[in-house]
Amino acid sequence: MAIYNPKSMHAEEFINDEEILETLKYAEDNKNNVELIDSILEKARPRRIGSETHCAGLTHREASVLLACEIPEKTEQMYELAREIKLAFYGNRIVMFAPLYLSNYCVNGCLYCPYHAKNKHIARKKLTQDEVRREVIALQDMGHKRLAIESGEDPVNNPIEYILECINTIYSIKHKNGAIRRVNVNIAATTVEEYRMLKDAGIGTYILFQETYHKKSYLEQHPTGPKHDYDYHTEAMDRAMAGGIDDVGLGVLFGLEMYKYEFAGLLMHAEHLEAVHGVGPHTISVPRVKHADDIDPDVFDNGISDELFEKLIACIRIAVPYTGMIISTRENQSVREKVLGLGISQISGGSRTSVGGYCEEERPHDSEQFDVSDQRTLDEVVNWLMKLGYIPSFCTACYREGRTGDRFMSLCKSGQILNCCHPNALMTLAEYLADYASEDTRRVGYELIENELKKIPKDKVREIATQNIEAIKTSNSRDFRF
Repeated sequence: MAIYNPKSMHAEEFINDEEILETLKYAEDNKNNVELIDSILEKARPRRIGSETHCAGLTHREASVLLACEIPEKTEQMYELAREIKLAFYGNRIVMFAPLYLSNYCVNGCLYCPYHAKNKHIARKKLTQDEVRREVIALQDMGHKRLAIESGEDPVNNPIEYILECINTIYSIKHKNGAIRRVNVNIAATTVEEYRMLKDAGIGTYILFQETYHKKSYLEQHPTGPKHDYDYHTEAMDRAMAGGIDDVGLGVLFGLEMYKYEFAGLLMHAEHLEAVHGVGPHTISVPRVKHADDIDPDVFDNGISDELFEKLIACIRIAVPYTGMIISTRENQSVREKVLGLGISQISGGSRTSVGGYCEEERPHDSEQFDVSDQRTLDEVVNWLMKLGYIPSFCTACYREGRTGDRFMSLCKSGQILNCCHPNALMTLAEYLADYASEDTRRVGYELIENELKKIPKDKVREIATQNIEAIKTSNSRDFRF
């Protein structure tokens, strides 16, 4: 019998197939065990200790019981608990970002991605630095401050030197009041040395989706190319952290394998990072397989319904209460609206998933990595969020002030991060409203800010936030460190 060892650095020990299968059996056997389910929910509930709020989180096995539960009353209790946890640690803030595709050249054979090497009719493109500049200016003109750069894996066309050059170009562009303040990076698994180079370049979070934790399925879905190496890919976050990157983002592509298996594997990976490095994932993404050029999602027979998707998100939030959760424009407006309160803390807006797409007048479909379901502009998404009672946040202060890794998590786990994030979210929203918003969005936004300022205790923080927001309204200066 294999022994699950979250402290091991070997992929097949911290993502242990036998342990996952035993977990799924345990969850199935106990899915209607009301006493056990109630005890798990009680363990996960936020608790006030003095002036701080703490959450115990759940093990992958405990969380799998909740996911397997089929009792409607208990499912609703899970949703209520997920909302409570989300509010306790992330409040009503939603961080905004956009993807920036640098190159779709790729040597891998991934069956679910149109960039796979055998796709001979997709338009291949790699941005020059002048094109990167134009894309970034287009994103700045929307109001974006945070990007996630994306690139296919191709050591000839997309070497680390190219990625580093692009990052330097992105940070160097100051257009009107625009500036990209945080560049997250989603590129293929690489070496400790190259992760150290990314860290030195000033990246934010390093993001890498596992796609599937089921090794047999993984090898089938990645038949050719360097990504075929399951262990090298799965151990990438350990190398990234060894290279000094302390904010890493996990994710699976739901639909490739049984969702319960992926859920358990994802949580085991989070447990491993916490056990070995003292800090779990900064973010978890929840993409689903979507249609794209050369890709038919119906070919994959593990797709999940919207209802199951909502439950997955709620259970992840309960299990890892301090981790940010990301949903992209793969999902439509209706789905995104339903899951915002259940745990999502970051969303994209105005996204284009093709190389050079932001400078195109029409949305190009022939080179998109996936079809964008939510095609609204950033202004429309911001307006929508505010009317739902959320604060769209463009804040990057934690990254800029060095509150990353265990420093961020220590503040988050005590609930103290709210003292930083809430006023900064309001100030960056004020920046957006002053510089980029439509008339209606500006009206809705300033009313929201006025109401939210009243919720900040009457102390120095509220005073400073109010003064800065007034200064933003009347000044073209954007030197605040948000």
